[in-house]
Amino acid sequence: MNIASFVILVSSASVLLVLSLSIKVLREYERGVMFRLGKLSLLKGPGLFFIIPVIDNMVKVDIRVVSVDVPRQDVITKDNVSVIVDAVVYYKVEEPSKAIVNVSNYIESTFLIAQTTLRSILGQVDLDELLSQRESINQKLQLVIDKHTEPWGIKVLMVEIKDVVLPESMKRAMAKQAESERERRAKIINAEGEYQAANKLVEAARMMHDEPIAVQLRYLQTLSEISTENSSTIVFPMPLDLISNLFRQAKGEKG
Repeated sequence: MNIASFVILVSSASVLLVLSLSIKVLREYERGVMFRLGKLSLLKGPGLFFIIPVIDNMVKVDIRVVSVDVPRQDVITKDNVSVIVDAVVYYKVEEPSKAIVNVSNYIESTFLIAQTTLRSILGQVDLDELLSQRESINQKLQLVIDKHTEPWGIKVLMVEIKDVVLPESMKRAMAKQAESERERRAKIINAEGEYQAANKLVEAARMMHDEPIAVQLRYLQTLSEISTENSSTIVFPMPLDLISNLFRQAKGEKG
């Protein structure tokens, strides 16, 4: 191989190397933060583009939604109850340049902010509020974490508290409280039924007092019910009011 052929070969290899370093391709969910001689330049992507090797440097950023599991945290609520809580945070990079320039590691920083905010916010609420108003607490967590990550170009989309683990003593106390509440409701319902039944009896007594014939009809209905049952001989007293009315009707017909 002569010198000319060697030079051509080296030149071709150099051109191929420069082209391979110059051509960049980014996917639809990726963006490239460009630095030219160390200074922040344009934002690239998605698709095919060229950079100047050595002079330009590119940092690739994923702009898809990311879910971060916040591990279980020991939290003391406002009413001094120790609980164990874990959560999940959903966020995405909205401004890749800020995510690279304003913070050294936006993934780790977002994770740490979520941890500290979870303990801080849950320490300001009572246990009953934590268990019954979880949706409003999730929204509050989302707003607070998003406020801290906004300078980094991070948008927190949603925060969800996954589980709340209570101490065994608290579980027993809550079970006893729930049982007492069920008994209280049962007694109230029973008393309400007795009250309504008493009102109906009073109303029936007034009606019978105002209309004596109603007593006679009730008497005849009772006789009819007894006659249909298979029982021994029953001695049932005949009301004097019923007999006197029959006598009056008989005398009236004779007259």
